Parts: sequence; structure tokens; C-alpha cells
Amino acid sequence: MAGKMKTHKGAAKRFKRTATGKIKRYKAYKSHKTGKKSPKRVRNLRKATLVSKGDQRRIDSLLPR
Repeated sequence: MAGKMKTHKGAAKRFKRTATGKIKRYKAYKSHKTGKKSPKRVRNLRKATLVSKGDQRRIDSLLPR
């Protein structure tokens, strides 16, 4: 019998799975140097978004259900 698959803890802190099984992530380029970015751009970086289809396959293996 195979052992249980371990969760990748680095990925677990960065991604959350939605109720439909898609993976949610937060956007990059928000932590510093926001003075030169427009307020609209910084505001939009706050919102979460979904991981792309190609990346979702890779992240799925890091986050077992």
C-alpha cells in the first residue's frame, strides 16, 4: 500500500483551492516600490486571481486534496 502524499508547505501558504477545485493565487509586484505605480495598478494587484491552466496541473501535485 502506498503512503500518503505530503502537502508542499510552501505552496500551501501561497495557494488556496476554490470550491470548484480551481486554484487561487495572489498577484506579484505589490510588496514595495509602489510609489511609481499608479494607484489603480496597485489597487488591482490587491485582488486575487486564478492560476493558469498550465500552472494548475503543476500545483495540483503539490496540494493533494
